[in-house]
Amino acid sequence: MKKIRAEALVFLGILILLFIFVNSYMGVSNFFKTLMLTAHDLLINTVFFIMSIAVITGAFSGLLFEFGVADLIDVLLKPFIKPLYNLPGVAAMGILTTYFSDNPAIIALAKDKRFMKNFEKWQQPLLCNLGTSFGMGLIVSTFMVAQGVRMGINLFPAVLIGNIGALVGSVTSVRIFSFYTKRELGNSSNEKFVSEKYYSSSRHGSIMERFLEALLDGGKSGVDIGIGIIPGVLVISTFVMIITFGPKDPSIGYQGLAYEGIPILPYIGKKIFVILKWLFGFSSPELIAFPLTSLGSTGAALALIPKFIDMNIVTPNDIAVFTAMGMTWSGYLSTHIAMMDELGYRHLTGKAILSHTVGGLVAGIVAHLMYLFM
Repeated sequence: MKKIRAEALVFLGILILLFIFVNSYMGVSNFFKTLMLTAHDLLINTVFFIMSIAVITGAFSGLLFEFGVADLIDVLLKPFIKPLYNLPGVAAMGILTTYFSDNPAIIALAKDKRFMKNFEKWQQPLLCNLGTSFGMGLIVSTFMVAQGVRMGINLFPAVLIGNIGALVGSVTSVRIFSFYTKRELGNSSNEKFVSEKYYSSSRHGSIMERFLEALLDGGKSGVDIGIGIIPGVLVISTFVMIITFGPKDPSIGYQGLAYEGIPILPYIGKKIFVILKWLFGFSSPELIAFPLTSLGSTGAALALIPKFIDMNIVTPNDIAVFTAMGMTWSGYLSTHIAMMDELGYRHLTGKAILSHTVGGLVAGIVAHLMYLFM
């Protein structure tokens, strides 16, 4: 009971100090007005836009799996999986499922004994970092390409570079993590199937029936992803916006408008801007908000892009870096613990997170360097 009371008192103390701090800058009335208006605008103009992309990409990926295109890609990728990740070729299916959906899709595969029999014990935890590296990949890529319309330029080359950066980041993450898993779990092998084939099953019926069912079921999965990102976008993005941008018109001061706030992140960004510029080529201190938000929710991070574009502080290099880091991290801090728990390796969660943090940084650096040279 004493512990609960102490926790409550500490929390209330922090809350009061926060309100005093906010009131000294914005005023409590303006703060709550900004809070509501920002969340509402994010819901209408960002969440629904991301959801529409998720529905279309979900329907598209449903068709790829239904008519065997994903299986064909899987076969083509297998020769590269072993040298890159030191994993069985069937791990390519994990990359595809997460790229077309989200991080937890790898867990559905991990629950299938046919799939897991192909992996040695030390390789099984690596599926967490492998899948997370490509989570929401298609949605992130499509969203970034679509922003080219707002910027008036073709962003496809930058997004492609970002995807390559994410690939390098994933290899880095998996390879670093494998160092720990080998040490913890040893190199003992499982009894493997003779064949590593793991193909998706098709629906019954005519081609048209299968086409429509795959299209609609894939679209429904996009709706689920769109609904799933709402808490992250509205809570995390609203908070990040409030500590990223200042008053809309500094000469007037705070008016309680959407996206106003106390520019704490730009202040931090300015202090380390030389490092950010050198590592990622960021053009503005405010851009530090994207990778930080990606740690908890990529959907929330994507919500920042339109605002950055409106402020005219984003370049194609930044889009390449955002794509790489957004894909590689894809909100891993909010999913890694649960995913490692589902895989049965909770005790390795810290090592998995450390490895993936490095992987995301490498992804951003590689994307920046590739953009400079290409």
